Amino acid sequence: MKPVWLEHYPPGVPAAVDTARFASLVDLFEQSCSKFGAKPAFTSMGATLSYAETGRLSRHFAAYLQSLGLKPGERVAFIKELRHTRFTAITGVTTLYRMLLDAPDFARVKAANGDALKVAVAGGMALHPVVAERWQNLMDVPLIEGYGLTEASPIVCANPMNITGFTGSIGLPLPSTEVRLRGDDGHEVALGETGELCVRGPQVMRGYWNLPEETTRVLDAEGWLVTGDVVSMDARGCLYFVDRKKDVINVSGFKVWPGEVEEVLLHLPGIKEAGVAGMLDEKSGEAVWAWVVKSDPALTEQQIIDACHAQLAHYKTPHRILFRDKLPKSPIGKILRRKLKEDIA
Repeated sequence: MKPVWLEHYPPGVPAAVDTARFASLVDLFEQSCSKFGAKPAFTSMGATLSYAETGRLSRHFAAYLQSLGLKPGERVAFIKELRHTRFTAITGVTTLYRMLLDAPDFARVKAANGDALKVAVAGGMALHPVVAERWQNLMDVPLIEGYGLTEASPIVCANPMNITGFTGSIGLPLPSTEVRLRGDDGHEVALGETGELCVRGPQVMRGYWNLPEETTRVLDAEGWLVTGDVVSMDARGCLYFVDRKKDVINVSGFKVWPGEVEEVLLHLPGIKEAGVAGMLDEKSGEAVWAWVVKSDPALTEQQIIDACHAQLAHYKTPHRILFRDKLPKSPIGKILRRKLKEDIA
């Protein structure tokens, strides 16, 4: 096979590595880390960490977790530490908060914390209302949802810190931040309508390093960043996340947003986790499929379909329900929809 992929490598990336220069794979990694260790790896709020500093802090943190008796993969195991810490702030994604709430002894964390907790922030993925409600009922502090992406360093909008409950919104654009909602025709949509979110502000990147073509796909000459996320805006300027544009499911010409179906599924009794994606279908082009982790072993596929049909239009109702012991997630706990589809392929 002709290595056509080499034509698409970023500038400066070699087609091959001269392995004769290294005694072993370990030697290759050690030399690379030594060469690039001083380069900046992460910058936030004026503070910069080099790759070497990031590695050192990661090792120390891992050693600390191991000293607590934690094992790799124990996502909720740090509850052991939370029970002894009157923490004042916490950040996480929906799946993290859900795992905490589902842990058998998480109520002891609240008892130990008292009223020390002041701020709980959710981001990285859409915050499910059922998780927000359970969290506030237990911890007496609302989950404050925001939105951002790496290309915007990384925050675009957020709810005010003084909200008293779940708003369903991802908040207001930050100061000095401009947003536009662009329709499929490239023009701005009216308030209340959905469109692709475009952002301009001092936090927006200048471009991808050494990737000019990729940069021009998402960043125009006026500094507008095309996020790939579909949102709506109300009369107050609050933004509401709908879904990733690339994840939309086209059922016989009708758009189905996976997040809407997932929200219905997660409200059903007996369902612990759910992910939704579109699969090819001979009749409708695509069909809605759902992958479910159930907490009730007796729950059946037909029961879920019937419950969804009572709350969703027919074309939005899952065509298939697939039960799994766990769903594929990113390192931060975000369900990976593309992996769900690969599971079938």
